[in-house]
Amino acid sequence: MIPDQRDSAAPGAADRFDDEHYPAYTMGRAAEMIGASPGFLRSLGEAGLIEPQRSTGGHRRFSRHQLRVAARVRELVDQGTGLDAACRIIALEDQLHEAQRLNESLREQRPESP
Repeated sequence: MIPDQRDSAAPGAADRFDDEHYPAYTMGRAAEMIGASPGFLRSLGEAGLIEPQRSTGGHRRFSRHQLRVAARVRELVDQGTGLDAACRIIALEDQLHEAQRLNESLREQRPESP
């Protein structure tokens, strides 16, 4: 019997297909997808930019969101930016986008002046 996907008490693998934060990719597959080495991904974890989840066996697992971040860092590094600087740029871009999102949200909540 196939569980009703609308039933929140019975989440299944199908619910994870669209979840960009679900850690679906192993270290090797993740590195292959972004064209980098596993060591590059480990260095991003050491820098604190991405924190992969761990499987029950202790293996690193990455989400699509984390792979997008890693791919952006790789682009910057390929253009000659140092790894530490690239990580800082990405962190600052994230902070800027969050501040812009918050600012827009506050602007929408503010009543109009007479």
